[in-house]
Amino acid sequence: MPRRRPSDEREPGWFQPALPRILAHRGLALGVPENTLAAFEQAVAAGAGYIETDVNASADGVAIASHDQTLDRIAGRPERIADLTLAQLLEIDLGGGVRLVTLADVLAAHPGIRFNIDIKSEDVAAPAARAIHEADAADRVLLTSFSTRRRRAAVDVLDDRVAASASVGEFVPALFAAKLGLVPVVRWLLRRVDAVQIPLTVFGMRTTTPRMVRRLHAAGVEIHVWTINDVAVARGLLMRGVDGLVTDRADLMLPLAEEFRARFR
Repeated sequence: MPRRRPSDEREPGWFQPALPRILAHRGLALGVPENTLAAFEQAVAAGAGYIETDVNASADGVAIASHDQTLDRIAGRPERIADLTLAQLLEIDLGGGVRLVTLADVLAAHPGIRFNIDIKSEDVAAPAARAIHEADAADRVLLTSFSTRRRRAAVDVLDDRVAASASVGEFVPALFAAKLGLVPVVRWLLRRVDAVQIPLTVFGMRTTTPRMVRRLHAAGVEIHVWTINDVAVARGLLMRGVDGLVTDRADLMLPLAEEFRARFR
């Protein structure tokens, strides 16, 4: 059953809406390219209040919404995003006239939406932080990265108003400590973050057993699981107390979240 994150005087606005949280993974890319305004608009139209996106930097230092560092998968081109200027990137047709988009334009287009932003490379940390700052959006952003250094580089620019989730180097040791029941150790390992965003298993270890969920919650963090597209799996996770689901199918998960809110309100 859903639970609230422990109260905290500095709790960022990202955590204010009622649980559970449904994070639209790269938007809702049904018939449109992922991480584009079209995908984000579809997610919002479906009722999403949270969008997950990734950012890489252009050659001239602009944060671009894109998971991959190359254009091969999304545009059938060999170039790296970091090797092209913003102007060059915006000329690329991803299909049906849909284009890449800057993080600044994404934040401006959806002022009422909360974002989970994955810092994919070292060189995009500062541009992403700048776009968030200029949009005055720090209180509706959760920053994450597989790298602690990349995430901290962006967080340090934005101050404590911005929320953060754990890197691999933080959450893997924390999961093993939680498995051993060492909650004070888990709390210390996760002292700089507000959430863990994890897959269903790590090194063969199940991450969302009732015991693991209780111990991670006892350390004061939310638990978000990725990438969950099966409604039955999602229902089981929410029943165990998981706080959020990262999903490619926000259209399927949002009614489930509303059902849980109504049941446990």
